[in-house]
Amino acid sequence: MDSTEARSLSPVAVTATAADHIESFHKALDLMARERRYLTLMEAFPFPDTQKFVLDMIKQGNPHFVATVEDEVVGWCDISRHFFPAHRHRGSLGMGIIEAYRGQGLGRRLMLAALKQARASGFIRIELSVHADNARAIALYERVGFLKEGVQKRSVLIDGRFLDAVNMAILLDEQ
Repeated sequence: MDSTEARSLSPVAVTATAADHIESFHKALDLMARERRYLTLMEAFPFPDTQKFVLDMIKQGNPHFVATVEDEVVGWCDISRHFFPAHRHRGSLGMGIIEAYRGQGLGRRLMLAALKQARASGFIRIELSVHADNARAIALYERVGFLKEGVQKRSVLIDGRFLDAVNMAILLDEQ
């Protein structure tokens, strides 16, 4: 069975991340990072660090959602609240979808779930940074309501190739 057949047979569930998702989330993160294209990570952090991050996100009530197929994580979206008191109204969005599940509206589903929880949790501003050559992601962010705020020239260096980063944000109290 190829990945297209597998996708049509197995529904994708979008749920809040739970402790039992962490191992599979770590695998999905590592798979995406090793693509060396969309994330600034080259590989996932060591498992104990990933586990601590996810458990801290859950404990703090920060939005963290996963897309699963038969209990395997195929995508995620999370929003980390900023640490400093004067910035606590802000959060940084991170997300990823493994290759076989891209282009099906899953990113939008994940992002809308995370933004809904962010709004309910009192976030006002959600920020992100995306590689400038990732036109599909930029278009998705714009469809959801993110606006471009600036470009960081030569912000990322992967395998000797510089990439610009586009900074985007959405103001939840203006939606």
